[in-house]
Amino acid sequence: MSEIGDRRPIYRRLRDQLAAEIARNTWHPGEPIPTEAEIAARYEVAIGTARKALDLLVSDSLIERVQGSGTFVRRPRFETAVVRFIRYYGSAGDRRSPSSRILKREKILGPNEVAEALRVNKGTKVIHLVRLRTYEEKPVLIEDIWLDAKRFGPILTMKDNEPQLLYPIYEALCGEIVARAEETITIGTAGVAEAELLGLETGTPVVNIARLAFGYDDRPIEWRCSRGPGWDFHYKVEIR
Repeated sequence: MSEIGDRRPIYRRLRDQLAAEIARNTWHPGEPIPTEAEIAARYEVAIGTARKALDLLVSDSLIERVQGSGTFVRRPRFETAVVRFIRYYGSAGDRRSPSSRILKREKILGPNEVAEALRVNKGTKVIHLVRLRTYEEKPVLIEDIWLDAKRFGPILTMKDNEPQLLYPIYEALCGEIVARAEETITIGTAGVAEAELLGLETGTPVVNIARLAFGYDDRPIEWRCSRGPGWDFHYKVEIR
Protein backbone atom coordinates (compact mmCIF):
# COMPACT_ATOMS: atom_id res chain seq x y z
CA MET A 1 0.00 0.00 0.00
CA SER A 2 2.96 2.32 0.06
CA GLU A 3 2.73 5.13 -2.50
CA ILE A 4 5.46 7.75 -2.63
CA GLY A 5 4.10 11.25 -2.09
CA ASP A 6 0.67 10.11 -0.91
CA ARG A 7 0.31 11.32 2.66
CA ARG A 8 -3.26 10.19 3.17
CA PRO A 9 -3.90 7.61 5.90
CA ILE A 10 -3.42 4.05 4.71
CA TYR A 11 -7.06 3.15 5.34
CA ARG A 12 -8.21 5.92 2.97
CA ARG A 13 -5.85 4.74 0.25
CA LEU A 14 -7.10 1.21 0.77
CA ARG A 15 -10.69 2.44 0.58
CA ASP A 16 -10.00 4.02 -2.82
CA GLN A 17 -8.23 0.91 -4.07
CA LEU A 18 -11.15 -1.29 -3.06
CA ALA A 19 -13.60 1.15 -4.66
CA ALA A 20 -11.60 0.94 -7.88
CA GLU A 21 -11.82 -2.85 -7.74
CA ILE A 22 -15.60 -2.60 -7.39
CA ALA A 23 -15.75 -0.18 -10.34
CA ARG A 24 -13.80 -2.70 -12.45
CA ASN A 25 -16.34 -5.40 -11.50
CA THR A 26 -13.77 -7.47 -9.63
CA TRP A 27 -16.76 -8.11 -7.37
CA HIS A 28 -20.17 -7.69 -8.95
CA PRO A 29 -23.23 -6.10 -7.31
CA GLY A 30 -24.77 -8.56 -4.89
CA GLU A 31 -21.58 -10.63 -4.63
CA PRO A 32 -19.58 -11.00 -1.40
CA ILE A 33 -16.20 -9.32 -1.06
CA PRO A 34 -13.26 -10.83 0.88
CA THR A 35 -13.30 -10.75 4.66
CA GLU A 36 -11.39 -8.18 6.68
CA ALA A 37 -8.68 -10.73 7.37
CA GLU A 38 -8.40 -11.65 3.67
CA ILE A 39 -8.20 -7.99 2.64
CA ALA A 40 -5.60 -7.30 5.33
CA ALA A 41 -3.46 -10.19 4.07
CA ARG A 42 -3.91 -9.34 0.37
CA TYR A 43 -2.97 -5.69 0.75
CA GLU A 44 -0.49 -6.20 3.60
CA VAL A 45 -2.21 -3.96 6.12
CA ALA A 46 -3.45 -4.43 9.68
CA ILE A 47 -6.96 -5.83 10.19
CA GLY A 48 -7.94 -2.57 11.89
CA THR A 49 -6.89 -0.68 8.76
CA ALA A 50 -8.95 -3.03 6.58
CA ARG A 51 -11.94 -2.56 8.87
CA LYS A 52 -11.72 1.24 8.69
CA ALA A 53 -11.47 1.13 4.89
CA LEU A 54 -14.57 -1.08 4.72
CA ASP A 55 -16.40 1.23 7.13
CA LEU A 56 -15.84 4.09 4.67
CA LEU A 57 -17.21 2.00 1.80
CA VAL A 58 -20.29 1.18 3.89
CA SER A 59 -20.85 4.87 4.69
CA ASP A 60 -20.48 5.64 0.97
CA SER A 61 -23.13 2.99 0.21
CA LEU A 62 -20.79 0.98 -2.02
CA ILE A 63 -20.99 -2.12 0.15
CA GLU A 64 -23.32 -3.43 2.83
CA ARG A 65 -22.85 -5.76 5.75
CA VAL A 66 -25.40 -8.56 6.22
CA GLN A 67 -25.27 -10.04 9.69
CA GLY A 68 -24.44 -13.71 9.58
CA SER A 69 -23.74 -13.68 5.82
CA GLY A 70 -20.84 -11.31 5.15
CA THR A 71 -20.15 -8.09 3.29
CA PHE A 72 -21.52 -7.55 -0.21
CA VAL A 73 -21.24 -5.05 -3.05
CA ARG A 74 -24.40 -3.04 -2.67
CA ARG A 75 -26.91 -2.94 -5.49
CA PRO A 76 -29.03 0.22 -5.10
CA ARG A 77 -32.79 -0.25 -5.17
CA PHE A 78 -34.30 2.28 -7.56
CA GLU A 79 -37.47 0.36 -8.42
CA THR A 80 -39.80 2.61 -6.41
CA ALA A 81 -37.71 5.79 -6.37
CA VAL A 82 -40.24 7.84 -8.30
CA VAL A 83 -43.06 7.15 -5.83
CA ARG A 84 -41.08 8.66 -2.98
CA PHE A 85 -42.19 12.11 -4.13
CA ILE A 86 -45.13 11.50 -6.46
CA ARG A 87 -48.03 9.32 -5.36
CA TYR A 88 -50.02 7.18 -7.76
CA TYR A 89 -53.04 5.34 -6.38
CA GLY A 90 -54.94 2.85 -8.46
CA SER A 91 -58.69 2.40 -8.67
CA ALA A 92 -58.43 -0.24 -5.92
CA GLY A 93 -56.53 2.15 -3.65
CA ASP A 94 -53.20 0.39 -4.16
CA ARG A 95 -49.96 2.21 -4.82
CA ARG A 96 -47.55 1.14 -7.55
CA SER A 97 -44.82 2.43 -9.85
CA PRO A 98 -46.03 3.66 -13.26
CA SER A 99 -45.50 1.76 -16.51
CA SER A 100 -43.28 3.24 -19.21
CA ARG A 101 -42.97 3.55 -22.97
CA ILE A 102 -40.09 5.06 -24.93
CA LEU A 103 -41.41 7.56 -27.47
CA LYS A 104 -38.13 8.61 -29.04
CA ARG A 105 -34.55 7.33 -29.34
CA GLU A 106 -31.97 9.46 -31.11
CA LYS A 107 -28.23 10.08 -31.29
CA ILE A 108 -27.47 13.79 -31.43
CA LEU A 109 -24.85 16.38 -30.53
CA GLY A 110 -25.31 16.98 -26.82
CA PRO A 111 -26.49 20.39 -25.61
CA ASN A 112 -23.95 22.16 -23.42
CA GLU A 113 -25.85 21.50 -20.19
CA VAL A 114 -26.00 17.78 -21.00
CA ALA A 115 -22.27 17.64 -21.76
CA GLU A 116 -21.57 19.40 -18.47
CA ALA A 117 -23.78 17.02 -16.47
CA LEU A 118 -22.29 13.88 -18.06
CA ARG A 119 -18.73 15.31 -17.92
CA VAL A 120 -18.11 14.87 -21.64
CA ASN A 121 -16.64 17.34 -24.12
CA LYS A 122 -18.97 19.84 -25.71
CA GLY A 123 -20.19 18.56 -29.05
CA THR A 124 -19.93 14.92 -27.96
CA LYS A 125 -22.60 12.64 -29.41
CA VAL A 126 -25.19 11.61 -26.84
CA ILE A 127 -28.25 9.38 -26.80
CA HIS A 128 -31.52 11.14 -26.04
CA LEU A 129 -34.52 9.11 -24.90
CA VAL A 130 -38.00 10.51 -24.41
CA ARG A 131 -40.02 8.24 -22.14
CA LEU A 132 -43.69 8.50 -21.18
CA ARG A 133 -44.77 6.92 -17.92
CA THR A 134 -48.40 6.00 -17.38
CA TYR A 135 -50.53 4.75 -14.54
CA GLU A 136 -53.70 2.86 -15.42
CA GLU A 137 -53.26 4.18 -18.98
CA LYS A 138 -53.15 7.79 -17.78
CA PRO A 139 -50.01 9.84 -18.59
CA VAL A 140 -48.30 10.88 -15.35
CA LEU A 141 -44.63 11.60 -16.18
CA ILE A 142 -42.62 12.65 -19.21
CA GLU A 143 -38.86 12.06 -19.05
CA ASP A 144 -35.86 13.24 -21.03
CA ILE A 145 -32.95 10.82 -20.52
CA TRP A 146 -29.40 11.55 -21.69
CA LEU A 147 -26.53 9.06 -22.07
CA ASP A 148 -22.99 9.13 -23.50
CA ALA A 149 -23.32 7.52 -26.96
CA LYS A 150 -19.86 5.93 -26.74
CA ARG A 151 -20.85 3.95 -23.67
CA PHE A 152 -24.51 3.27 -24.46
CA GLY A 153 -24.67 2.53 -28.20
CA PRO A 154 -26.70 -0.72 -27.79
CA ILE A 155 -29.57 1.30 -26.31
CA LEU A 156 -30.35 2.59 -29.81
CA THR A 157 -31.10 -0.92 -31.09
CA MET A 158 -32.71 -2.50 -28.04
CA LYS A 159 -36.12 -4.07 -28.53
CA ASP A 160 -39.22 -2.06 -27.71
CA ASN A 161 -40.44 -4.83 -25.41
CA GLU A 162 -37.46 -4.57 -23.05
CA PRO A 163 -38.26 -4.48 -19.28
CA GLN A 164 -39.77 -1.36 -17.75
CA LEU A 165 -36.70 -0.46 -15.71
CA LEU A 166 -33.75 1.04 -17.59
CA TYR A 167 -30.97 0.42 -15.10
CA PRO A 168 -31.01 -3.39 -15.56
CA ILE A 169 -30.88 -2.75 -19.32
CA TYR A 170 -27.83 -0.52 -18.91
CA GLU A 171 -26.10 -3.34 -17.07
CA ALA A 172 -27.18 -6.15 -19.40
CA LEU A 173 -26.57 -4.39 -22.73
CA CYS A 174 -23.79 -1.93 -21.92
CA GLY A 175 -22.07 -3.23 -18.80
CA GLU A 176 -22.81 0.04 -17.00
CA ILE A 177 -24.02 -0.27 -13.40
CA VAL A 178 -25.70 2.56 -11.52
CA ALA A 179 -24.33 2.78 -7.98
CA ARG A 180 -25.99 5.95 -6.71
CA ALA A 181 -27.91 9.00 -7.83
CA GLU A 182 -28.48 12.61 -6.84
CA GLU A 183 -31.88 14.25 -7.31
CA THR A 184 -32.92 17.90 -7.42
CA ILE A 185 -36.60 18.87 -7.25
CA THR A 186 -38.02 22.16 -8.55
CA ILE A 187 -41.48 23.44 -9.47
CA GLY A 188 -42.23 24.82 -12.93
CA THR A 189 -45.01 25.02 -15.49
CA ALA A 190 -45.88 22.77 -18.42
CA GLY A 191 -44.72 23.87 -21.86
CA VAL A 192 -46.71 23.17 -25.00
CA ALA A 193 -45.09 19.82 -25.86
CA GLU A 194 -45.16 18.28 -22.38
CA ALA A 195 -48.66 19.62 -21.69
CA GLU A 196 -49.88 17.75 -24.77
CA LEU A 197 -48.15 14.51 -23.76
CA LEU A 198 -49.42 14.70 -20.18
CA GLY A 199 -52.93 15.82 -21.12
CA LEU A 200 -52.57 19.14 -19.29
CA GLU A 201 -53.21 22.76 -20.11
CA THR A 202 -50.15 24.82 -20.99
CA GLY A 203 -48.88 26.61 -17.87
CA THR A 204 -50.14 23.94 -15.44
CA PRO A 205 -47.79 23.58 -12.44
CA VAL A 206 -45.45 20.60 -12.81
CA VAL A 207 -42.81 19.02 -10.61
CA ASN A 208 -39.34 18.70 -12.17
CA ILE A 209 -37.11 15.92 -10.84
CA ALA A 210 -33.56 16.07 -12.20
CA ARG A 211 -31.55 12.93 -11.46
CA LEU A 212 -27.84 12.45 -12.10
CA ALA A 213 -26.84 8.79 -11.78
CA PHE A 214 -23.25 7.64 -11.12
CA GLY A 215 -21.32 4.40 -11.47
CA TYR A 216 -19.13 2.77 -8.82
CA ASP A 217 -16.22 4.79 -10.21
CA ASP A 218 -18.17 8.00 -9.48
CA ARG A 219 -18.46 8.86 -13.19
CA PRO A 220 -21.86 10.18 -14.34
CA ILE A 221 -23.86 7.54 -16.20
CA GLU A 222 -27.22 9.13 -16.88
CA TRP A 223 -28.89 12.52 -16.63
CA ARG A 224 -32.67 12.27 -16.38
CA CYS A 225 -35.26 15.04 -16.17
CA SER A 226 -38.76 13.88 -15.17
CA ARG A 227 -41.83 16.13 -15.14
CA GLY A 228 -45.29 15.41 -13.78
CA PRO A 229 -48.42 17.27 -12.60
CA GLY A 230 -47.88 19.26 -9.44
CA TRP A 231 -51.00 17.95 -7.74
CA ASP A 232 -49.49 14.46 -7.47
CA PHE A 233 -46.40 15.74 -5.67
CA HIS A 234 -45.93 14.70 -2.05
CA TYR A 235 -42.95 15.58 0.11
CA LYS A 236 -42.43 14.50 3.70
CA VAL A 237 -39.43 14.90 5.96
CA GLU A 238 -38.92 14.43 9.68
CA ILE A 239 -36.82 17.05 11.47
CA ARG A 240 -35.50 16.34 14.94
